[in-house]
Amino acid sequence: MRSRGTTTPHKSRRRAAAALSALILGASLAVAAPGQASAAARVDNPYVGATAYVNPDWSAKAAAEPGGAAIADEPSFVWMDRIAAIDGTPGARGLRAHLDTAVSQGADLFQVVIYNLPGRDCAALASNGELGPTELDRYKNDYVDPIAEILGDPAYASLRIVTLIEPDSLPNLVTNAGGTAGSTPECATMKANGNYEKGIGYALHTLGAIPNVYNYVDAAHHGWLGWDSNFVPAAEQFKKAATTEGATVTDVHGFIVNTANYSALKEPHFAVTDSVNGTTVRQSRWVDWNYYVDELSFAQALRTEMVRQGFASDLGMLIDTARNGWGGSDRPAGPGPRTGVDAYVDGGRTDRRIHAGNWCNQSGAGIGERPTTAPEPGIDAYVWAKPPGESDGSSEPVDNDEGKGFDRMCDPTYTGNGRNGFNLTGALPDSPVAGHWFSGQFQELLRNAHPPLD
Repeated sequence: MRSRGTTTPHKSRRRAAAALSALILGASLAVAAPGQASAAARVDNPYVGATAYVNPDWSAKAAAEPGGAAIADEPSFVWMDRIAAIDGTPGARGLRAHLDTAVSQGADLFQVVIYNLPGRDCAALASNGELGPTELDRYKNDYVDPIAEILGDPAYASLRIVTLIEPDSLPNLVTNAGGTAGSTPECATMKANGNYEKGIGYALHTLGAIPNVYNYVDAAHHGWLGWDSNFVPAAEQFKKAATTEGATVTDVHGFIVNTANYSALKEPHFAVTDSVNGTTVRQSRWVDWNYYVDELSFAQALRTEMVRQGFASDLGMLIDTARNGWGGSDRPAGPGPRTGVDAYVDGGRTDRRIHAGNWCNQSGAGIGERPTTAPEPGIDAYVWAKPPGESDGSSEPVDNDEGKGFDRMCDPTYTGNGRNGFNLTGALPDSPVAGHWFSGQFQELLRNAHPPLD
């Protein structure tokens, strides 16, 4: 691996190769060369009429679990969470091998997470990355450019390729980079050096030049950005990143919410406009003055705001529903008692977390809606961005060579911090390092699926 800051001849060749691939692919929209895959025409919603790739690496693990065959054929995103993942790691094929398998499956939609920013996950430790805060050149040269070169190969021209761009990064700049209870020095550093914005702008610009790539930028979830103090500032932050390093708003096909999180898709038993004995739902402990109580309402409102910020009027939204079903015997069948606003909300909410700020391997969670195309206005699809059964982080320190640390939010005995109101974490015990298979969680997700599994 090249040391930080080394550039140029290699970088220039990669950029040229990516540009040439994009040019060839664009030309093939008109005429496909003999033996070459026909190019996928650009569409408004890449999920409509598409057959999505099923990752055999994940599918085999799911099918090996009791009851896992019920979901083993569902499509999910492939995570490129470090440079080594591009060529493949033990037990997981590389990006080109995934794409080759997608073609052989007869799929025409491939979903991939771009996740390796410098100073990654500045407010957490479980998914810290391999690149230091200043290693922007290495992010560009050794990570984004090789991915672009592969995705731009004309062999994959028939695939609609959906990229999920850098989970958690930009939201951290909004809420955790200056003076609030959840702020960290690491996030302050990333806000000051601009490398999250520069990295994302570069990824959007580079990948967006490939005609069959559809970029969706991560936009956190309602329990993170749903307050008026966060909502518009977040939209402005997204716009800033999308107009950095050569990127424009046209490089963004849409946004995704609830990535790798557990926030309920819909709360059927109460609304943010409800009142109990003259006290609004917004004043309840759980909602805590948030303007949104679920992901669907948040996603639709964010879409409207992003269009107001200058993004395309046909902007699409994705919602990760892999683990937000909250079914099982503890799922409420109706509203809570109207004896008080907290009783009303707590008795009726389907999201059974201790606090909406809890994010690691949540106890009681279940499989959510299966991947679905165009389920609601403005929503391109419900997707499984975080494959069920892959851990959010280890419940105790574990040595690893992936740059992933130990975050106390994954420790079920930890009494929390300012971001979760100093509550218990609700995390499951005995969890492995982020991204590794967690059989105990997978089994619980199956039991608590909603809609229930057939």
